[in-house]
Amino acid sequence: MTFRLDGKVALIFGAGSCGPGWGNGKAAAVAYARAGASVVAVDLDIGRADETQSIIEQEGGSCLALKADVTQAGEIKAAVAKTMAAHSKIDILHNNVGIDGMGNLIELSESDWNHVIATNLTGVFLICKHVLPAMIQQKSGVITNISSVASLSVRSAELIGYNVTKAGLNHLTRTLAVGYANKGIRANAILPGLMNTPMIYQVRELMMQYESEEAMVRARDAQSPTGKMGDAWDVANAAVFLASDEAKYINGVMLPVDGGLSCVTG
Repeated sequence: MTFRLDGKVALIFGAGSCGPGWGNGKAAAVAYARAGASVVAVDLDIGRADETQSIIEQEGGSCLALKADVTQAGEIKAAVAKTMAAHSKIDILHNNVGIDGMGNLIELSESDWNHVIATNLTGVFLICKHVLPAMIQQKSGVITNISSVASLSVRSAELIGYNVTKAGLNHLTRTLAVGYANKGIRANAILPGLMNTPMIYQVRELMMQYESEEAMVRARDAQSPTGKMGDAWDVANAAVFLASDEAKYINGVMLPVDGGLSCVTG
C-alpha cells in the first residue's frame, strides 16, 4: 500500500537541514511532496528552505520556500498568510523545529532555558494558534509534532530543557487532539529515538563526549536495540502515514520511531 497525499497542502516548519545530508524536516518535506502534496517549506535559514525547495522541484513537485523564526509570532503569522495566499488551505501542519539546550538545572542559564521553551514549546503553540483557524474553517486537518523519546524518560540530566519541553509538547499534542477532534482535525506526535541526522554532528557538547565522529556513531548504534540508529526517512515515512487518509482514526498518539529504545528506557 502506498500512502498518497494528492491534492493536499503541507506546511512544514523546520524544513531545512542544519548540515549536509537529510535532517528530519528536510526529509519530511520531500516525502510529503513525493506522496503528492504541495509543500511549503519554512526555516529560520532561508538557504536551507531553498535547498529543500530545489530538491522537490527537481523531482517534479511543488514547493514554496519561506523564512520564519518560530519564536516570533509576527513571522509565523506572515508565513501562514503566504501559505493561504498561495494555496487557500492547509491540510497538513508539520512542526519540526527543536533545539537541544545542553546543560543541567544549575548550569543552564535562565536565558537559555527561556530560549529552549520559546523554540520547542511556545513556537508550536504559536504556529498552531495561527494555522488552526484555517483548518477549522475547512473542517479538516492533520497536525504532526516532532517530539522525542527524551519526553518519556531521562536519558541525560544535561538535557533538562529539551526533556521538559518535549514532554510538554506531548501533552500539547494530546490537548489539541481532544480539543479539535470534533472539528475534523487530528493531532499526533512522532518521538524519534537515536537518529543519525546532521544535527548530532552539530552539538558540540555531544561530540566532546567521544574521540571521533566514528566513535560517537558506534556508541549510539550500540545503544539501540536494533544495533543501528534510525535516520530521517524513518521519521518522514511515519509522518506521511499519519497525514494520510489511511490514518484517519489515529488521533492523540505519541508514536515512538526508535527501534524499540523506549521499551528499554521508557
